[in-house]
Amino acid sequence: MVERQQQSGTDRDRPEGAGRRRGGEIAAFGIGVLVTLAYFGFFPGLPHVIDGGAIVVAVVAGLVARWGWRAWAGGRKPGG
Repeated sequence: MVERQQQSGTDRDRPEGAGRRRGGEIAAFGIGVLVTLAYFGFFPGLPHVIDGGAIVVAVVAGLVARWGWRAWAGGRKPGG
C-alpha cells in the first residue's frame, strides 16, 4: 500500500519547477489571446467586431506567446 501511494504521487512525478513553468505557459497564452482580441476590438480604423477570424488569430497569437515563453524559460538554468 505504501508503494502504491508513492507511485501515485503527482508532485514526485514532475520535475522541479514544472508547476511554475506550466503556470507561465498558461499566463503567456492568456495574455497573447487577450492582447490580440483587444487589438481587434479597439484599434482605430478596424471594424470593432470580434468575428471568427479574430478568434482564430488570437488563439494562434496565444500559441506563439506560449511557444516564446517555453523557449525563454527553457533556456534558463535552474536556480539562476
